[in-house]
Formats: sequence, C-alpha cells, structure tokens
Amino acid sequence: MSALTTVVAAFVLAVLVATLMWGGPGIVLVLPLALVALGVAFAMDVNKRRRSAASLHEHREQARTEKVDFTERDEQTLVSK
Repeated sequence: MSALTTVVAAFVLAVLVATLMWGGPGIVLVLPLALVALGVAFAMDVNKRRRSAASLHEHREQARTEKVDFTERDEQTLVSK
C-alpha cells in the first residue's frame, strides 16, 4: 500500500471507531462514506501502480530497439571476461 492509501485507511478507521464509540445514527452516514473513501484511495493506488508498470514496460521496449555502439576498447573488455 502506498503512503496515501495508508493515511486514508487510518483516517477512515479512526472515524469509524469514533462513530462507534459515540453511537447514534451517524454510523448510517459515516460507514458508507468511509467505504467510498477507502475505495477511492485503493483505486488511486492501483492506477498509480498500473502507470508505473506501463512506463517500465515502455522503457524496456525502447531499450531493446536501440542499437548500442561499442568502441573497440569496450569489445576487448567484454571478450576478455
């Protein structure tokens, strides 16, 4: 979990516990809002990870297509090992 997701989850948990401690009809409103907030944070985290993975995949594909020009000294070093 990212830092943002952790902070939102902690806040949602704190609000839920506070509501349960005080009781009352507020729980009917707070519980769905807490679940929505947690869902939004989760969706943001998944989207961030998806973009990061796509960026890494694109970078790998670009690296495969680029030709590397080795100098004569580089080739000697590679062959000697």
